[in-house]
Amino acid sequence: MRTFKLLAWLTIYYAALGLGLFVATLLYPPLIDFLPIGGVEALINQPAGRTGVQIGASQVGNLGDSLMWLAIAIAGALVAAIPVSWTYIKVRHRDEYDQALVQTVVLLPMIVTSIVIVVHNSLALAFALAGIAAGVQFRNALKSPGDVLFILLSIGIGLAAGIGAVELAIVMSIAFNYSFLVLWMTDYGHRRGGERFMRRSNLWDDQDEEEEAEEERRKARKENEA
Repeated sequence: MRTFKLLAWLTIYYAALGLGLFVATLLYPPLIDFLPIGGVEALINQPAGRTGVQIGASQVGNLGDSLMWLAIAIAGALVAAIPVSWTYIKVRHRDEYDQALVQTVVLLPMIVTSIVIVVHNSLALAFALAGIAAGVQFRNALKSPGDVLFILLSIGIGLAAGIGAVELAIVMSIAFNYSFLVLWMTDYGHRRGGERFMRRSNLWDDQDEEEEAEEERRKARKENEA
């Protein structure tokens, strides 16, 4: 069943990501100093009354080091966002599917990461965060309120990567994908006659795909006969 295949692919993806990072740090130990991680600890341990957010790494001291840190932060936002787009592609019915939103989910975290780095450690950060959310506007209204979850998650991933907390971005991505798919598979919260955000198909995706294909064939035959 395709749902379980997606869960398997997500597991493989996150495991490969962790393994790749582990191998990279073994082969090139100085890379650890450039990793944009530890931002969560800095936020938790931040003294009361302090409004700035420290962004950086222990060995970032010149333009080359800064570019490396920035590249890793943006790449971290990207790799955390890609699996989220897979989940959206999976759960949305073809009649409600929005390719533009998929592309937004992938690209928005990288943009937010860059914006946060630009405005970091200043009072402007608070206004920038609000402006980021307000600036995400769509020419067409979202087809479902549930789609806002994907946009909010993308912004969250970008914010986490931007403050040097890529580990938080990955955790958000993992938690969202697995939780969302479990809710989808179990059809949690559905009541007869109620509005659905997720597709009617739960565990028997292939059967529903066959029914949709058969419906398309019937429509095509009717058009040909007309």
